[in-house]
Amino acid sequence: MPTATMTSKGQITVPKEVREELRLEAGSRVTFVRLPDGSYSLSARTRSLADLSGILYDPNRASMTIEEVNDAIAEGGAASGMHGMTPSR
Repeated sequence: MPTATMTSKGQITVPKEVREELRLEAGSRVTFVRLPDGSYSLSARTRSLADLSGILYDPNRASMTIEEVNDAIAEGGAASGMHGMTPSR
């Protein structure tokens, strides 16, 4: 299992094996996500926002009005337990 040692400045060097698997390069960003058990997961942020373009497009689905989108967001929020949020109209 790859390991790293933190410097006195709080920096670590990601082991080569891990950098290669995650395709990390100089300037790559990583995110640390705290898991319910208190441990952390490291995620590579190697994709750009432009990479997400078109992922929700479905040519077989009719377009929605802004009101329909707002209602769907409000319903989703209510279903997830968000309280005190009302759709603005």
